[in-house]
Amino acid sequence: MAYRTKTYLAAEWDGDNDAIEQLHKWKKSKYWSLTFTDAHDLTQARDSSLNCSIKSSLANRLDSSKTFVLIVGSNTKTVRNGSCQYCSCYNSWTKACSRGKNVDYRSYIEYECAKAIRDDLKIVVLYNAASVNKNKCPEIIKNVGLHKAMCYYENGTCYWDYQTVKNALDE
Repeated sequence: MAYRTKTYLAAEWDGDNDAIEQLHKWKKSKYWSLTFTDAHDLTQARDSSLNCSIKSSLANRLDSSKTFVLIVGSNTKTVRNGSCQYCSCYNSWTKACSRGKNVDYRSYIEYECAKAIRDDLKIVVLYNAASVNKNKCPEIIKNVGLHKAMCYYENGTCYWDYQTVKNALDE
């Protein structure tokens, strides 16, 4: 097993890509001092992979991570991507996998959260908003880790909150 040195970023990528991109901008910037090694740089599963293959790839990345960061947005709690019932190998009559794999009805996000908790990773939950709304957070991680908003309002304008994010990741 690899040493746990990476930071694992989890999110509903379609809806919260802006927040992930902002973390990477802060990381690449010469002005900001946000540093982390993204676990997703290790291996990538192809989009055409089976859900169980993708979860196996996610597990490998989580195994080398010491910090788990979940970006919570509007759809994080309800997204179902990754559940076996949406895989082409799932037989809805027998409720079994045609490839003989174990059936897992959890979404990728639910799977990632459960593994991060089970592996006792440092957990940081960042809300893609100006406030923390735990009703949008998956139940399994709702009361675990540090929860912070990624944005703030000033004079009616919403800004990314670099210092809050940096402090959360550094704690």
